[in-house]
Amino acid sequence: MKLPRWTREPLVHFLVAGALLYAFFAWTGGNAVDPSSRVIDVDRSRQAELAVRFERTMGRAPTDAELDAQIDRYVRDEVLYREALRLGLDQGDPVVRQRLVSKMDMSASAAAEAAEPSEAELRAFYEERKERFGQSALVTFDQAFFSDEDAARSALERASEEVDGQTISLPRSLEQVPLREIETRFGAEFATAISGLAVKQQWQGPIRSGFGWHLVRVKERDAIAPDFETLRPRLENEWRTAQIAARKEQAFEILRGAYRIEIDR
Repeated sequence: MKLPRWTREPLVHFLVAGALLYAFFAWTGGNAVDPSSRVIDVDRSRQAELAVRFERTMGRAPTDAELDAQIDRYVRDEVLYREALRLGLDQGDPVVRQRLVSKMDMSASAAAEAAEPSEAELRAFYEERKERFGQSALVTFDQAFFSDEDAARSALERASEEVDGQTISLPRSLEQVPLREIETRFGAEFATAISGLAVKQQWQGPIRSGFGWHLVRVKERDAIAPDFETLRPRLENEWRTAQIAARKEQAFEILRGAYRIEIDR
């Protein structure tokens, strides 16, 4: 028999698991561990869990002595944990409360963290938010380098057609260069400054780079629409983040429906 599609939805699994946990906690008195119990059973499955945890941390299986040490630590933690529950130290603790809230949120969004959008979903996500990614620009410009700002300003004051700067490994002229490439070559401060310069034949500046100071002549700037393939990794991350937020909110709204909220005004 083929199950309905909704039964395969991860959010349904989360809510079913939450209902089972609620029933279990209600039946056991509110805690998975009975603080009044004086029996700590370190059975074979618990020992195997401790051994696996040790192996993940250390990259090898524990020796008998190391496993005994892990068991001793577990017993110590369990004793203190049960005594804390017995004394009610978990009640009203904002740190414990926040950790439990975070775990519930993580449970609701776990499936979305590993989800992969289809091509159609990703393109629809891109089209809905296209304006957020803004427009990129291709810049054509000349640059003249100077090791200090005063020398650059002095050259600008007597500039005519050409400016002779100091020798540097950077090219004198660059054509149709994306701003991100300018940032890689010259630094973020330079890229930000050149994006604000007017397109004209006169030299402008000085503006600072990771090397020193530059006079710049911006010859051309062309705006280009953001490219889907270039943005794909960023789009996938933002899509996944949006899915996680939506799952959390959807799960909360369903759970909230089981409560009556009373607020004194």
